[in-house]
Amino acid sequence: MNTLLLEPHNGVLHITLNRPANRNAMSLEMVNELRAVLAQLDSQVRALVISGAGGHFCAGADVKDMVTAGGKAQLQALNRAFGTLLQAVEAVPQVVIVVLQGAVLGGGFGLACVSDIAIADHKAQFGLPETSLGLLPAQIAPFVVKRIGLTQARRLALTAARFDGVEAQRLGVVHFAESDAQALAERLDEVLGQVLQCAPGANGRTKALLLASADEPLEAVLDRGAQWFAEAVTGVEGIEGTQAFVQKRKPRWCK
Repeated sequence: MNTLLLEPHNGVLHITLNRPANRNAMSLEMVNELRAVLAQLDSQVRALVISGAGGHFCAGADVKDMVTAGGKAQLQALNRAFGTLLQAVEAVPQVVIVVLQGAVLGGGFGLACVSDIAIADHKAQFGLPETSLGLLPAQIAPFVVKRIGLTQARRLALTAARFDGVEAQRLGVVHFAESDAQALAERLDEVLGQVLQCAPGANGRTKALLLASADEPLEAVLDRGAQWFAEAVTGVEGIEGTQAFVQKRKPRWCK
């Protein structure tokens, strides 16, 4: 990987966006490498932790890619590739955790919005600067709306307003805003400890049901939920979990 650092540990894959000289701006190469990593995930990976090198998460799209992309068709394909990445990050069965410092702008903001759990430094800088550059947050917009609602998404996108981690928590972009690097690390450890208490298969299907509830008819989601519940009760994880409860021990998936 040229743009990512990968560190697997104890069922968790730590992914560091590694273009610190560009505040980890999202190049097409980085998009493709992230998509390749996601495509190769297996059941041994229970959580992803995405962070950025050099004190920043991601400052948005790499302008150099846009300048060298060529005509409209190439620009359209370049832009849509990022949307495909966001769809892939949102859909993986693993729990996706982002640790946000420094710049969380444009594409970085979009990546934060498709995470399951977001932890931010209280001084991190969030925003959708695209319209101030004469551009559109074209691929990010639907995910921002899903995260914080239409009215706040409209305000942020149409003003390019910047805000810090405390405001990001108030808006619902992030779940935790921490005071310093040590507090960030401690919160991450706490969250990972909680995630690893949960059965990975149950987490994956629960995540799929939650995401489906935003888009699919209620009847279909409830029918699928009933089917998956029955399969869970009679499946390996359900049997192990109930036996562990009765025997007053931790189930085998606990780390």
